[in-house]
Amino acid sequence: MSAYTYRAATPEDGATILHLVTELAIYEKAEKEVVATAEDFNRALSQGSSALLVEDATGAAVGFALWFPTFSTWLGRPGMFLEDLYVVPEHRGRGLGVGLLARLAACCTARGYRRFEWRVLDWNRPSIDFYEALGATQLSEWYTYRLEGKALELLAKRGQTNFSAT
Repeated sequence: MSAYTYRAATPEDGATILHLVTELAIYEKAEKEVVATAEDFNRALSQGSSALLVEDATGAAVGFALWFPTFSTWLGRPGMFLEDLYVVPEHRGRGLGVGLLARLAACCTARGYRRFEWRVLDWNRPSIDFYEALGATQLSEWYTYRLEGKALELLAKRGQTNFSAT
């Protein structure tokens, strides 16, 4: 079995993250939705987003997890939101996904975070089964909402007339 190493991504890993995100988007049948650039990831990684890479023995990235901190007003404590988790297909089944999640869970407990949350597409049964086998529970009482594009711009314009962000 090959040796794998885990390391924190640096702001210089943007191109690597973009490559893995694009592979994930292909898997999720959403490749055309990826408009991010390597520079976008470089900037995000220098401004509070964090990523963990897993590399094979040659140093090639074969998986990643990208996350950012959240805050629960009910708990009065921070948490972690996992934006994406991906392991390239030929390296699956070797415990790398569990390794990424376990390291992020350890980060949560070390920092006193009380929650570790993420989303999964409703059709992605392999991932759902994987998460549930780890003890994760589906939050069926919550819906995800999104503002983007024109709707986001229109609402922002309404806010600009009554609010001055400094």
